[in-house]
Amino acid sequence: MRLRDYDAARDRDDVHRMWKGIGWLKDDQEEAIDLFISAGRAVVGEVDGEVEGLVASMPGLITYQQDELALSAITALTISRRVRKRGLGKRLMARLLAEDTAAGAQVAALGMFEQGYYNQLGFGTGSYEHWASLDPVELKVPIPERIPRRLTKDDWALVHESRLKRMRAHGSCHVLPPEITRTGMMTARNGFGFGFSDAGGSELTHHLWCSAREPEHGPYQVFWTAYRNWGQFLELMGLIRSLGDQVRLVSMREPPGIQLQDLLNRPFAQRRAREAAKFETKVRAVAYWQMRICDLAGCLAHTHLDGDTLRFNLALDDPISDYLDTDAAWRGLSGQYVVTLGPESAAEPGQDEALPTLQASLGAFTRLWLGVRSATSLAVTDDLAGPPSLLRQLDAQLRCLPAPRWDWDF
Repeated sequence: MRLRDYDAARDRDDVHRMWKGIGWLKDDQEEAIDLFISAGRAVVGEVDGEVEGLVASMPGLITYQQDELALSAITALTISRRVRKRGLGKRLMARLLAEDTAAGAQVAALGMFEQGYYNQLGFGTGSYEHWASLDPVELKVPIPERIPRRLTKDDWALVHESRLKRMRAHGSCHVLPPEITRTGMMTARNGFGFGFSDAGGSELTHHLWCSAREPEHGPYQVFWTAYRNWGQFLELMGLIRSLGDQVRLVSMREPPGIQLQDLLNRPFAQRRAREAAKFETKVRAVAYWQMRICDLAGCLAHTHLDGDTLRFNLALDDPISDYLDTDAAWRGLSGQYVVTLGPESAAEPGQDEALPTLQASLGAFTRLWLGVRSATSLAVTDDLAGPPSLLRQLDAQLRCLPAPRWDWDF
């Protein structure tokens, strides 16, 4: 198996064949997938002169507290049915992450098909995301007085700029190439959108983009929302409410900082009345994204925590090194470090015999650093161990971090 950079002219047909074979691509989506792959970096695995695997990424940003870190957004990992269970996917991912890290990525993120596979490459599971399915007529928000502007697939540049200027929260991601928005709009089933501009302005300040499984009564799915303040958020929710005369169900991700149940009339009566029905109202929680630190020193330099400074040894195990080529410049993050957490944080190679030691997989430490789970919790359920007193100190030190919410699917 030969690993090399993706060449669109050479590899396009093989990638189409591979994606159609696994059910990821329809004939009318070929243009979209070509745009999608060409917008970032991609590596392919070649067997007998044919492409049988591909991994792709796009550059982005992730908000950590108030800082922005460089993000490698892993947008696709595809292995053909011909060469499954031969390690090709892990080798492709390791090579791509090494290249993205060399280019400046400090964190990598992806949506997982199942928990466990990407843990072998140092990823750790993120927070639960809540998906609410609601009857728009039950929303307790005013219907906007002004009429929104209609958005179509041709408005992708305007929509992408609006997404990049949206309100952010801890853990939220930006994917920078506009092709991520353009192809998302191109492939949405019966896609449509509405938005608003400031009075007299041409800039799209807030909007939503949706798909419709059945245009008449739904369900509709809100692919994403973008807004810059809470008043704009409520105006978008009012737009959703305005659909309630005809549409019986709308599904959407619960935004960071909001509990959608607060905006609903009779949520429990609705749930009981519609249980197991086509238009069932409910809230579903699922943790489907994962992240990993790629630049430990860089990530810790952007970590500013309240309280006293805490110092400890970190014995870090990064399994990605098992899948990197021997000549790769980046070897992952396995090693011994002295970590400082406080108003100014740092990670330096070495060991201080006077300090307690935390042992952790890269995925578990990423979850701790992000604030997904506490140290004492991860010591029970993940690959993290240390003296009880150190775990309690870590709990207190990282308590200020809200649950990270990535807020952008890719």
